[in-house]
Amino acid sequence: NKLEIVKVEYEPRKVFDELVKLTKARIGEKPLDFRVNIAEDLPDYFNGDYVRIKQIALNLLTNAVKYTKNGFVEFNVSTVKKDNLCRLIISVKDSGIGIKKENIDKLFTKFERLDLEKNMTIEGTGLGLAITKKLVELMNGKIVVDSVYGEGSTFTVAIDQKIVNKTKIK
Repeated sequence: NKLEIVKVEYEPRKVFDELVKLTKARIGEKPLDFRVNIAEDLPDYFNGDYVRIKQIALNLLTNAVKYTKNGFVEFNVSTVKKDNLCRLIISVKDSGIGIKKENIDKLFTKFERLDLEKNMTIEGTGLGLAITKKLVELMNGKIVVDSVYGEGSTFTVAIDQKIVNKTKIK
């Protein structure tokens, strides 16, 4: 419970570009198709906690890569704007192992590792999604999971960010 939200001005496109680079490095030689769709209408500047947004998205991307042997990982960022607020909708979809319906509620519990026998070779503490959910909630956002066991998962996060209107220097 030591997590704090620190709001500063930032350029979201730079944050998402960095996440793409980090994810490509993490995929390495794995036979994964990494699909990226970042909204064309993404504002140039936000006021918010970009460190936490990056942490949330990176955790979801890392898990998708970790639990997907082949197929794809898809990173989507879309927006819904109203006045000076932008709802960032970040989703990470994969063709990985998926999650059993009865285990979805356990996903966000500290130290909970699902299908332990099946996932013995996969590193992790079981803290990632618990921290991710806490961060999303601290930012008054929502996180939802849609998964089909054996086919893959989609994690979607919605977080509002304040749009900063200023001229971008090219």
